Amino acid sequence: MLQPVVVLIAWTLVMLGWTIATRLPAMARAGVKLSTLVGSKAADADRSLPAEAQWKAHNYNHLLEQPVLFYAVSGVIVLTGTGYGANVSLAWAYVGLRIAHSIWQATVNRVSVRFYLFIASSLVLAALTLHAGLAVF
Repeated sequence: MLQPVVVLIAWTLVMLGWTIATRLPAMARAGVKLSTLVGSKAADADRSLPAEAQWKAHNYNHLLEQPVLFYAVSGVIVLTGTGYGANVSLAWAYVGLRIAHSIWQATVNRVSVRFYLFIASSLVLAALTLHAGLAVF
């Protein structure tokens, strides 16, 4: 059960690296100097940089949102001793769907497909949450 957790954390770091590797050259091309930025926010980058460069950053942010619930529910599942069988399969399914979501958003970014990947991963997360609830209550 902990392997999918570590893989998703590692994937999040891959997306961070991809974000940096994409965003810094885009900033240079746009004439944005990191050394002169003061108090800027994500919306400023969205206005200044090409959308394709921002897709990676947006996905990195997404990996720090809902997956936090996955980490918490995985902890509950491990602590209750139910981190085997179907729960491990669901955890791997969640990680696979999130990685597919990342790759899609960072490259093609057609929202309809991205939405279905998000809904599918959300349903898997709901199933894991149900299993954790059954183990706790």
